[in-house]
Amino acid sequence: QVQLVESGGGLVQAGGSLRLSCAGSGRTFSSYAMGWFRQEPGKEREFVAAISWSGGSTYYGDSVKGRFTISRENAKNTVYLQMNSLKPEDTAVYYCAADRLPIVGVHTTLPEYDYWGQGTQVTVSS
Repeated sequence: QVQLVESGGGLVQAGGSLRLSCAGSGRTFSSYAMGWFRQEPGKEREFVAAISWSGGSTYYGDSVKGRFTISRENAKNTVYLQMNSLKPEDTAVYYCAADRLPIVGVHTTLPEYDYWGQGTQVTVSS
């Protein structure tokens, strides 16, 4: 059974930092690109960042470029999202996801991902 479990969310003041983790099991996640998305109540899920299976390529949404960093440790089947200079508009539930196909390029759209975690809440106070 494939599972993705996020952790590391919480409440932080504007300008602060958080690091999210996503631990995978039930699949060789080291062969798959991984992504982070976020969703606010009543809004569509939004692309945040993605990383290739090797970690050699990364992509970011425009709203988080220069503030967030995605990384991975394949030996631990874990992907991270380091979030710095947080803003109130970063408040959302953050989800990690695994790409549908192994050893392919990095994707930024939801249909390209087939496994999702349960999400972790990030709240940034002003």
